[in-house]
Amino acid sequence: MGETVRLKTVDGIPAYRTGLVAVLDIGSSKTVCIIARSEPGALKVLGAALRESRGLRAGTVMDMAAAEESIRDCVAAAENLADARIQNVLISINCGNPCSVTSRAVMALDGALVSDEILRALLNEGRARCQLEGHVVIQSMPTSYVVDEAVGVRDPSGMFGQRIGVSMHAVAVKPTALTNLRLAVERCHLNVAAALFAPYASGLAVLSDDEKQLGATLIDMGGGCTSIAVFLEGHLVHADVVPMGGAQVTADLARMLAAPLAAAERAKVLYGAALGDLEAGADVVSVPQMGEETDESDMRVPRSMLTRIIQARLEETFAEVQKRLRESGYDVAAGRRVVLTGGACQLAGARELAARALNKQVRIGRPRPQSGLPASSAGPDYASAIGLLMAGATMPPEVLNPELASQSSENGTKGWLSRLTGGLFG
Repeated sequence: MGETVRLKTVDGIPAYRTGLVAVLDIGSSKTVCIIARSEPGALKVLGAALRESRGLRAGTVMDMAAAEESIRDCVAAAENLADARIQNVLISINCGNPCSVTSRAVMALDGALVSDEILRALLNEGRARCQLEGHVVIQSMPTSYVVDEAVGVRDPSGMFGQRIGVSMHAVAVKPTALTNLRLAVERCHLNVAAALFAPYASGLAVLSDDEKQLGATLIDMGGGCTSIAVFLEGHLVHADVVPMGGAQVTADLARMLAAPLAAAERAKVLYGAALGDLEAGADVVSVPQMGEETDESDMRVPRSMLTRIIQARLEETFAEVQKRLRESGYDVAAGRRVVLTGGACQLAGARELAARALNKQVRIGRPRPQSGLPASSAGPDYASAIGLLMAGATMPPEVLNPELASQSSENGTKGWLSRLTGGLFG
């Protein structure tokens, strides 16, 4: 291994946390574990492994023993490559029907200077207001500040004013699904240090600064679900999940062609397309049949038939995505830029079909080119894992461990909040 990821600097200072950084991207079809060590100005990848996910559906644990086994196998492989043992990991979350929660908090300043203590109290009040019945918040962050009449302040630290306010955005999930996923990880003798909404992590890896600032919709097309993350003015402002993904496409093919799931997946990957000439039937694909043991019983179907089945399911998925965006009000507010990530977006024609269905400009999001990273980790299906790695390397330790934040407060440590707003979430 030994690949190096270059990190962005803030005011010329590398924004990274020292020591080992371990991330676990647990999806419906695959589990990725990456272990890295931060160095001055860079992050050195020590080991990475990918294993097929078992016991999960749409990111939700369906079989605890199988899920634990696949996670344990993936982590062990990464540890062997890194020659290191890990205890704390950052994980991605797509389970529990993620949804957005917003809140606002206001405090009186009476002409006082905005200090770290005031900002800490303001953010705590904003996070306390991010509540949704029957849900638990997995991540929350400020999206904008207001100091008197100044709206859209990025960092109010060191300013004077009469009143200060903050707008917060949080992602909340159903607690049972989250608890089961954390349990599957903890049964592998690991501690979940933090959890991030998977498409948010993908956005860190694939979106440009202009896209995050001017507005972009990231659509993460996974195996079990299609997740939506809307970025605007540099922040995540909306999160949603559509319970349809690549696994549903494979299941459609298996049912329509009476083929085993493995054979349907192979036909989809090798010969399938999301868009094509549906009338061209010259190309013929041989598809094995369920229960048959010889090749003589294989069904020979036009390649256009595969396209027809795949296209119908993806059109339904994109129609549901557009419906969710319209209901949220961000269909127009977030602009016309859409970025596709996830393994399912790699189907030929997926980009063109999305552009036609959503009436937006669409591109495939791949993690930013990094010196020395293997080609296998540069595809859109690795976006979430690499985004988690970037978050883990730039996130202040006190954010990962709330006890450190309280210790910083007691010891009078300065500047922790400015690093929070200007590092990971800036």
